[in-house]
Amino acid sequence: MGTAELACASLKALAASSQFQVVAVVTQPDRPKGRDLKLQPPAVKQTALAAGLPVLQPERARDPVFVEELRRLDAALIVVAAYGQLLPSSILALPTHGCVNVHTSLLPKYRGAAPIQWAILNDEPETGVTIMQMVEKLDAGAILSQRATPIAQEDNAATLHDRLAHIGAELLLETLPQCVNNTINPRPQDEAAASYARKITKEDGRLDWSQPARSLWNRIRAFTPWPGAYITVGRGELLRAPNPLSSGPPNPRMLKIWKATVLDNLSGRPGEVLEAGGNSIVVACGEAALRIHELQMEGGRRLTVGQFLAGHRWQAGDRLG
Repeated sequence: MGTAELACASLKALAASSQFQVVAVVTQPDRPKGRDLKLQPPAVKQTALAAGLPVLQPERARDPVFVEELRRLDAALIVVAAYGQLLPSSILALPTHGCVNVHTSLLPKYRGAAPIQWAILNDEPETGVTIMQMVEKLDAGAILSQRATPIAQEDNAATLHDRLAHIGAELLLETLPQCVNNTINPRPQDEAAASYARKITKEDGRLDWSQPARSLWNRIRAFTPWPGAYITVGRGELLRAPNPLSSGPPNPRMLKIWKATVLDNLSGRPGEVLEAGGNSIVVACGEAALRIHELQMEGGRRLTVGQFLAGHRWQAGDRLG
């Protein structure tokens, strides 16, 4: 049972393994996406169909008709990864060996929808994957196995997502035979150490220059690719172009910052542009400064700083926000 791209690695691993037979794949219904709002299948559905596996797409997992359909499959075990709905007790009780979940954090830290993003945002040195037994409470079941991985400076939410997906698939294949053979000793979670990783909103990506540069750097990494880290710029001096006839629209626009590094040896008023030339834009923060490497004006494409400055005459002393 899964919906998002994160679950695809685990599904592929199970489908390719001679130890298991995948009798069905459960995912969310197709949803409208894009400007034309055409129905698009979830990533897991696409992976399942490519592997020739039957797909079930109930609107609600607790639908009695669907629960009965699951019962008829007589599955020995249910694997869940990034499904998007809590499972009711009527499903959790069905398989002989229970339901297990692939969760991308070192539980009990970061239960919830966005553990990858919050681990980066909170400057964690490492994260990982937990395989756990499922209970009705969110991500609170006993731990079956865990594997850690460091969060590298070059990591963002996208790169860490992909690495954790593969770690989860490998760990799942190692753990499931022990579940079936009853050779694993589940470890209860420490409720006192639990934390919650709520769902990300677009507003979470907004940058506040009064914060330390390292905090902003983590925010940029945590929210790449979505919702992106951004500021809002107006028509004034920060949108000056070499051609005065193209000085920019009257309304403020969003400016996304895709890549940056921390400069501990520079400081200034928060939001002050300290350097703007060649291939370098440096902005002062509450502590230290950020050197911006890639950015994107709303309605435009992702650019290097050199490409951006060819069309926008920023200069030292300008203010961002």
